Amino acid sequence: MGEIKRALDDTTADDTTAKSTTADDGATDDGESSTAPFWRTKSLEEMSRAEWESLCDGCGRCCLLKLQDEDTDEIFVTRLGCRLLDVKSCQCKDYHHRFDHVPDCVTIDAPKVRTLPWLPISCAYRRLAEGRELAWWHPLVSGSSETVHQAGVSVRRIVRSETRVQEQDYWRYIIDDLPDVN
Repeated sequence: MGEIKRALDDTTADDTTAKSTTADDGATDDGESSTAPFWRTKSLEEMSRAEWESLCDGCGRCCLLKLQDEDTDEIFVTRLGCRLLDVKSCQCKDYHHRFDHVPDCVTIDAPKVRTLPWLPISCAYRRLAEGRELAWWHPLVSGSSETVHQAGVSVRRIVRSETRVQEQDYWRYIIDDLPDVN
């Protein structure tokens, strides 16, 4: 195995849009559904910024550091979270300005959803791109941001901040792929 370095994404974005935690699920005030939820009627490319952001289930898996073998290009997932990941909530501490602090933060967009090999099969973006439904524990389905943690999908129980580990020791935190919950 060659030298292992932090896997980087060479794409950054000027993302000043707030991360939305609510979305229109098509329900009326009386709780009856008047239309199908946006994720069933729109492609990923057709979604508004707020709809796109609301698809994030808050699992934190995207925020785990990935290491890449320089010889084989193999990517290894670690249990180390980005310095901006709140390890209790699995949310970014400074989502609006994350690229100022973490220039190699990966922007998840529709084309990348179809090509990022480390995107978990439980990811809402990937599920929809593959024609699957959102999982029962997804906050847009369950109505609670806690179900992603209750279902064991989030990294809450395994993550450690990268700020607590020296970079030369990152390789010690490589983990087998996380179990996927469908």
